[in-house]
Amino acid sequence: MTRVFSGIQPTGHLTLGNYLGAMRRWAEADQYRADSLFCVVDLHALTVEHDPARVLRLSRQTATLLLAAGLDPEVCTVFLQSHVDEHTRLSYLLECVATDGEMRRMIQYKEKAAKERERGGSVRLSLLTYPVLMAADILAYGTDEVPVGEDQAQHVELTRDLAVRFNQRYGHTFVVPRATLPPVGARVMNLQEPTRKMGKSDGSGAGVVYLLDEPDVVRKKVLRAVTDSGREVVYDRAERPGIANLLDILAACTDGNPESLADVYDSYGSLKKDTAEAVVEVLRPLQARHRELCADPAYVEGVLRDGAEKARALARPTVDTAYSAIGLLPPVAEPSLSAAK
Repeated sequence: MTRVFSGIQPTGHLTLGNYLGAMRRWAEADQYRADSLFCVVDLHALTVEHDPARVLRLSRQTATLLLAAGLDPEVCTVFLQSHVDEHTRLSYLLECVATDGEMRRMIQYKEKAAKERERGGSVRLSLLTYPVLMAADILAYGTDEVPVGEDQAQHVELTRDLAVRFNQRYGHTFVVPRATLPPVGARVMNLQEPTRKMGKSDGSGAGVVYLLDEPDVVRKKVLRAVTDSGREVVYDRAERPGIANLLDILAACTDGNPESLADVYDSYGSLKKDTAEAVVEVLRPLQARHRELCADPAYVEGVLRDGAEKARALARPTVDTAYSAIGLLPPVAEPSLSAAK
């Protein structure tokens, strides 16, 4: 059976973009068609300046929202990255295969490092080696497919390169994974800056719909969305990015087609109103389930504990094989009591 791995960082409150672009597909399709693992990649949140208490809080919230979105722990594996030591064990081995030049060519490293320097901060080494840890996340599980957005496709290509290089140098150890990109239109843009992705780490939330926003807050944000010059409702991402974003969101929420929906509307106002109501309705069951799960924290903790145990059992044989292949002695087992006698 095809194995799928995907992860999400607890670096901010999850957004409508996270849900429509990834989480809904994980819940409705990926967990049923494949042996799927979904991970809160909390170690990645440490690569930049962070508040430890906030990371703890967001890690729990992110895991709870994954379950609220429909991930079923009886069908798939849901866990926290830091609960499975094999991720960091394998990451170091892959650092011994990767090169400095490869790391510095990563687009996200260049962008995030530039932002850190602009703020007068120092760039952490972990930010540079972040893609290697991501490769370890994927390769530890014999992953076949990695559902990612366009911004992460370069990291999956690096993962493929490292897997091939390791296999060639030390013997076949890793499955070489492939990236699977979301359908066209699944990328949700910022409502105030429609040429930029709706990100959970955005400084201002005016253009971001968060999964736990109250219905009135959702309506206000969508109704205040930036539109384009002119009055005609046309689906054109290049020339009319604001209207195209609203049509993409409405289409994703109603299983419609953005080009066809454009023909239905003769004003921006009616489009905004219908889009706002569609978003509210899509989020309603997720928010209700989230409230139920928050009232039963022991259940969420049990899911994460069992998920980590299952993930560990899947990853350990591959990582142990990699340790042996690269030339490391296995630990010497302690003699049993019967043998000692």
